[in-house]
Amino acid sequence: MLFFLEMNMPHAFTPNRHVARALATAACAVSLALTHPYTAHAADLKAGADVHEAQCAECHSLKAGKNKKGPSLFAVIGRKAGTQADVVYSDEMKNSGITWTPDKLRQYLEGPKAMVPGTKMKFKNKMSATDMDNLLAFLATVK
Repeated sequence: MLFFLEMNMPHAFTPNRHVARALATAACAVSLALTHPYTAHAADLKAGADVHEAQCAECHSLKAGKNKKGPSLFAVIGRKAGTQADVVYSDEMKNSGITWTPDKLRQYLEGPKAMVPGTKMKFKNKMSATDMDNLLAFLATVK
C-alpha cells in the first residue's frame, strides 16, 4: 500500500509522501504490539531478576559455567536441554530434544515433570503470569 501511495502522489505533495510513510510505520508498530505474546504489560527486567533471586537462585546461577544443584541459566535461551557441561541430567532430559525458548521454559516451569517425566528438577510453580513474563524476559538478557 505504501508503494502505491508513493507512486501515485504528485511531486507537489512530497510532504504527504513522508506523512504516508510515517503512518504506515506507525501502523506496523501497532500491529506488532497487538500480536506480540507479551503485550499484556511491558516486561520489567528488574522484577524478573528479583523473581530469579527469590525462586531460582538457590539452585541456578546466572554465571557462565557456574552450576549449582541445577545448571547455570547463563545463555539458557537457545540452549539444547541436557547439554550444560558438568551437570548430571536425567536420561529423559538429555533425550528430550528440547531447545529452550521462552515458551518452552514457561511450559516447563508450569509443570517440569509433566513436560519431562523423570526430570530431576523439583519446582512447584507459584508465580503469577506477570512474574513468569518478567522472569523469562530477564533470562533472555542473561548472555
